[in-house]
Amino acid sequence: MEIPSSLSSGLSGLQKAQSGLTQATVDVAKPAQPQAEANLEADASRPVENVDKTQALVSAVEAQNQGEAAVEVLETSSETIGTIIDLEV
Repeated sequence: MEIPSSLSSGLSGLQKAQSGLTQATVDVAKPAQPQAEANLEADASRPVENVDKTQALVSAVEAQNQGEAAVEVLETSSETIGTIIDLEV
């Protein structure tokens, strides 16, 4: 089993955070359907996706926290590499 470098872990974390934040903002931007319309359309041929705005906002905050943690990983990795080669990166 190969352990990924801290740099690749930090970059991967940033990419996942960006993806999560993008999905959360799309979910928040979707128009809410009134309950009566949702029931009528549920009987129609196409499925209805009713997005919980609160959950979407919680997901956005989670993605923000994940991004901040990934930045900390990248900064620590940069400091460590700078210390190892005796340079400030």
